[in-house]
Amino acid sequence: MNATALTRFFAFAAVFAAAAATAPAALAQTESAQRSRADVKQETLAAMKAGELMPAGEATAMHTPSPVTSTKTRAERKAETMVARNKGELMPGGLATYKASISQQTAVAHSTKTRAERKAETLQAAKQHQLMRAGEAG
Repeated sequence: MNATALTRFFAFAAVFAAAAATAPAALAQTESAQRSRADVKQETLAAMKAGELMPAGEATAMHTPSPVTSTKTRAERKAETMVARNKGELMPGGLATYKASISQQTAVAHSTKTRAERKAETLQAAKQHQLMRAGEAG
């Protein structure tokens, strides 16, 4: 068994043991502790209005909710956009992505090495097992 599988096994065993230890306490609700369906709905609606509910999906405990409403009105946003357009600060749609890819191409366009030198370096790195596997670059 490799280290990763062993670690996963022990983590699963620890979680299972903790769940088994706390299950009787969690299930031991008394009749006075039970709430009606209407009470739960009211609490949920109040939490939703207060913005205390986590968004649907794969939320994490460290998630900090972003403000749902904008601090600016639609008219203010439109006015700012028109001012930026008149100043020439806005790029036409798709042009920003094109310019970003061009800037990356121009950054490597003036290499001082020949293709043969780059190829030799890559082969040497492969022999020394210094290359990352496909898909692992990050």
